[in-house]
Amino acid sequence: MGLIATGWPVPTIAHSADRRELVIPAQALPRALAELARQDGIAIGAEGSLPDRQAPALRGRMTPGEALARLLAGTGLIAREISSGVWRIETRPVQPPARRPAGPSPVVTAGPILVTATKQPLGLDRVAQAIALFALPEASGATQAGQGSALVAEGIDGLVLTAQGPGRNRMFINGVADSPFNGGSASPVAVYVDDTRLTYSAPDPDLRLVDVTRVEVLKGPQGALFGTGALGGIYRVVTNRPELSGLSGSVSAGFSTVIGGGTGPSGAAMANVPIVADHAALRIVGYASSEPGWIDTGGRSDSNRTHVEGVRGGLGVAVGDWRADVSGLAQWINSGDSQYSYAPGARNRAGQLPEPHDNDLIHTALRVEGPVGEARLVATSGYSWHDVRDQLDATQGAEALASAAGLSNPGLFADLREYRVWDSEVRLSGAWRRLHWVLGLAHVEAREVEDRTLSANGSAASDHTVQLDRTVQVAHDTGLFADVVAPVTGRLDVSAGLRLFYDTLTTGRSDLATSSAFANTRTGVSPEGALSWRPHPGRLIYLRVGSAFRQGGLDTQGNGQIRTYPGDRLTTLTFGWRETAGDGKLIEVSLFHTWWTNVQSDMLLADGLIETRTAGDASITGISMGLARPLGGSWRIELGGTAQSARLVRSELGLSLDDTRLPSVPDYTARIAVGRDFTLARGQGHVRLALNEIGPSRLSFQPSLDRKMGHVLDSRLELGLTRGANRVDLVVTNPLARSGNRFAFGNPFRADVAQYTPQRPPAINLTIGRTF
Repeated sequence: MGLIATGWPVPTIAHSADRRELVIPAQALPRALAELARQDGIAIGAEGSLPDRQAPALRGRMTPGEALARLLAGTGLIAREISSGVWRIETRPVQPPARRPAGPSPVVTAGPILVTATKQPLGLDRVAQAIALFALPEASGATQAGQGSALVAEGIDGLVLTAQGPGRNRMFINGVADSPFNGGSASPVAVYVDDTRLTYSAPDPDLRLVDVTRVEVLKGPQGALFGTGALGGIYRVVTNRPELSGLSGSVSAGFSTVIGGGTGPSGAAMANVPIVADHAALRIVGYASSEPGWIDTGGRSDSNRTHVEGVRGGLGVAVGDWRADVSGLAQWINSGDSQYSYAPGARNRAGQLPEPHDNDLIHTALRVEGPVGEARLVATSGYSWHDVRDQLDATQGAEALASAAGLSNPGLFADLREYRVWDSEVRLSGAWRRLHWVLGLAHVEAREVEDRTLSANGSAASDHTVQLDRTVQVAHDTGLFADVVAPVTGRLDVSAGLRLFYDTLTTGRSDLATSSAFANTRTGVSPEGALSWRPHPGRLIYLRVGSAFRQGGLDTQGNGQIRTYPGDRLTTLTFGWRETAGDGKLIEVSLFHTWWTNVQSDMLLADGLIETRTAGDASITGISMGLARPLGGSWRIELGGTAQSARLVRSELGLSLDDTRLPSVPDYTARIAVGRDFTLARGQGHVRLALNEIGPSRLSFQPSLDRKMGHVLDSRLELGLTRGANRVDLVVTNPLARSGNRFAFGNPFRADVAQYTPQRPPAINLTIGRTF
């Protein structure tokens, strides 16, 4: 048995129950084990050589067994204590297939949970802010081709989406909602894939959760670490990186049908191929689905069918203690029509022109990580090409636009937006004694080009199409940030973060009569701080204050001149309690209050176009709660909900507001899910029933659009069976056959007529998958 030297005299060997403060940077596994042996005063032995793979960083008080479990996670190895303070690393015994949920769920595991969205790998019991982790089952690479952010919103308290359709929705967290319309301001939630930003001002791209480990949602303003625009929080998709040491893969095929609607197939495949064992590997993912429609428009049945295709690839290379990952993804969403109707609960409407939607996304990224002395360096850069195209029936309500454009018979209105986002960052993290720190420099360049056209009815030829306007907007955000976590006592930590930023926003705009340009510059500081207390292992009580800034909006006045609006400033105070246990129990409670000044909100004009205005100041007070725990007898329960009051406390709209609630924010949400594991035909099965209630909300501040929506009950029934490498999943959505109004908007030119977005009818999805 090879021995990893402790570097300490034998009398200092620790007992298995001793907890010691450990600070071990991420590095190659053999070096990480040697450092653990040195710091913990233990002896570690292994038969043969250890894999030269990257081990995660360790920070905090833990036993030797807990530390070894974290370092060996995913290696196929385990650590066994053969005598007091002496550990032996062995190959993990072959176990029967683990019982995994048939569907995704909040992350609750018996092992340590590391959160990486904080830009330092911290245990969940050390993250002093409201955070939610949403896990995908091991076979998700083969079963989730038709699932995106809507599924995540069902399982994370405080996360809500509008319901205009795949690739059209806006995302909000904890009541920080500015408008249901897709204007040109930075989105209040920043969407990331791994370490790089995917969007800036675009709608949610609805990235499908294929071969994804989990989704991390940081709630509350994140300006100190993530910069401009992260007012409500961060939505981060964590993908599976290439595994350097093993060949693996998965395939699946599925079929969906909507009761009273259409049918469609789906499929996904993943392959992980080592190129040089333990040093280089390639991972490729592909998926496609044809999602059935369920809205009948005139003589077109199921007109809102959606086709989704996607591919993702990654190359990982490790040299010594350094690792580089090059990745890319592409996803294409094409919807044949919109999904609103003109009567409550109706899933049909009179004949009108098709309103298709295209959302095409390509993203590439580079990540390099390695040691620099005692610190850890991470450098990332990513670039997104994101094109979004919407067409709307303008045969009614666009007469004023048509007259100005010289068209007597308006037909289709088209809105084409090209988004380009370049996000780069270099950061160092490490520890000095018991103080943990991260320091970084980041830059984001976001470019948006919007072209709006109007075509004559019955023809889309160029001589019958008029360009109404063109807007080019370029934003730059450069920031220097730092974050420090310092222990006051063994159980009490204080943390502080700060970002110095320099932002510029330039806009050029031309319409039928005028053209103009403007530039705006802003420098400032976004601070954050937290105090956290761990009265015993697994329990964390914290108080956090965070802030974020959004660059002021620009819009054109009637004379063609561009006017500016002061930027949003948002500060949130959160008191939270989190408790985890080895049996899979998780309790999360947070109370929050937000001060939001100069709220930028998109308004619908009488001609059907959108402008940005300063609505005033807002105040948001709420509570969010979640519970997941086993009940015994293989049963498990999950509970959660939010209650919030999000109101405009000072108005600059010049309107008489009887209802001051912020748009698209439900007064409350509630969820419950009950599941059970079982054994059937020598396989492991799981059944789960979930209910989600979305409370009442309103569409807009504008009296003409102050329409009620919400009071929606979603339901989901899941049944999964795994036997060896094979898996079968059956999912029924909306089995209760509800038809509540999810969203009270669809076409701005027909805004004088009430519009409704009903729930999708009951749908059945059957998927068969295999891993190898």
